[in-house]
Amino acid sequence: MVSNVKSYTLIGVNAVEVLVQVDASRGMPGTIVVGLPDSAVKESRERVKAAIVNSGYPFPAKKIVINLAPADVKKEGTIYDLPISIGILVAQNIVSGKRLNEYLIAGELGLKGEIRKVKGALAAAILAKQKDYRGIILPAENAEEASLISGIEIIPIKHLSEAVAFLNGDIQIEPITKNLIENNFSFTIDMSDIAGQYHAKRAVEIAAAGGHNILFVGPPGSGKTMLSRRIPTILPPMTEKEIIETTQIYSAAGMLNGIITERPYRAPHHTVSDVALIGGGSSIKPGEVSLAHNGVLFLDEFPEFKRSALEALRQPIEDGEVTISRISGSVTFPAKFMLVAAMNPCPCGFYGFEDGVHYCTCSPAQVKRYRSKVSGPILDRIDIHVSLPAVKPEELAKMEKGESSEKIRKRVTKAHERQKERFKKLSFSFNGKMDSKAIKKFCKLTEQAEEILNRAVKTYALSARAYNRILKLSLTIADLDGSDVIQPKHIIETLGFRENISTN
Repeated sequence: MVSNVKSYTLIGVNAVEVLVQVDASRGMPGTIVVGLPDSAVKESRERVKAAIVNSGYPFPAKKIVINLAPADVKKEGTIYDLPISIGILVAQNIVSGKRLNEYLIAGELGLKGEIRKVKGALAAAILAKQKDYRGIILPAENAEEASLISGIEIIPIKHLSEAVAFLNGDIQIEPITKNLIENNFSFTIDMSDIAGQYHAKRAVEIAAAGGHNILFVGPPGSGKTMLSRRIPTILPPMTEKEIIETTQIYSAAGMLNGIITERPYRAPHHTVSDVALIGGGSSIKPGEVSLAHNGVLFLDEFPEFKRSALEALRQPIEDGEVTISRISGSVTFPAKFMLVAAMNPCPCGFYGFEDGVHYCTCSPAQVKRYRSKVSGPILDRIDIHVSLPAVKPEELAKMEKGESSEKIRKRVTKAHERQKERFKKLSFSFNGKMDSKAIKKFCKLTEQAEEILNRAVKTYALSARAYNRILKLSLTIADLDGSDVIQPKHIIETLGFRENISTN
């Protein structure tokens, strides 16, 4: 007798249906798994046998062939323990097969029959809804994430015997209802913690409001890391769609410890490998750029990252996704993030920031070599460059606290709403993603503003690239100001970043 149990596999962050077929027939007792299984799937034979026996059910002394279809898709992980055990019990008529077509089933088994969490449960719930299944039977530990998807039954299971009783109709298990998403800003840090640095904080607000990437340049101790850590506190609350997307990525990576309701902040060390930053590996997993999806990716000591890793950032910065190609195929991960980079001006850290106590000891050649570690094309994708001088300790006590994150967040949220309305028919939502065609269409200037900009172009010999960048930033400042057109004051404020944005 052949039994069929529906399960899934992960390709990237998405689930693909897998049919687990179990055939128990006469022959030399043993278990064979076919269908491109990895070592973890092959090892399930011993776990399944022990779990079935220790749960009080007989294990057949027959030749058992387990086929995972489609056979040309690699199957990884411990997802199939529960469906395989159910298939074996169906083949012995211990479990009724009447309800098997209604549910996707997944779960890792312990030797006593207990069921442990698996990766990708949220993606599986999405798949179950797309395929019009009644629901999904999965470990109780995965129920919370799966409950983000409404319209299907989420059946939490803690033990193999529970799954058997449910499928036979002997017990009723109350499905987990859709989880109510609550965005509570419980940050222990706040933008008001930072004394001074008003120019830098304004630049951060503009970057957050328009989806612009930003680079901090300053000596050690100037507050680059402090500022970056507080950027998530001024970003708007995540939408339900963003929460599902981000949670799905962490679930697929096996890093989920609860639903992701706060924007991610990822800060990999500069020794990070290309694979860890971008994604990949023998079993392709999302990298830091995807784990920062809908949040902030902070790269401190920017020039110290490997050149190949920085160059690999081009695609995700430009497209909002990253494609990992291998012989077996390609996987695309979402990667829409705000890039925040920080660097010293030179190897010693004080070039251009001498304060009477600290002096630069680097030669011009050393400074040039250090800065050339970051290529022009990467710098070209960073709209705002901010110089961040250190604040003297004796001045800190005299400085008043700045605005709270809550106040800044309200302005940023309003700017986001204006941009989403503006770009609702386009593939992007923020000013920072505009191309030259969109800039020409949406960046409307007053006559006086246009005159100031044209004068700046002639005076500073700005390139077309710098010209477009000024327009994008000016439009974001106009959005923060609630203005439908770019006014002279918006251009003037943007020109305050002239030295940094006119990288010709």
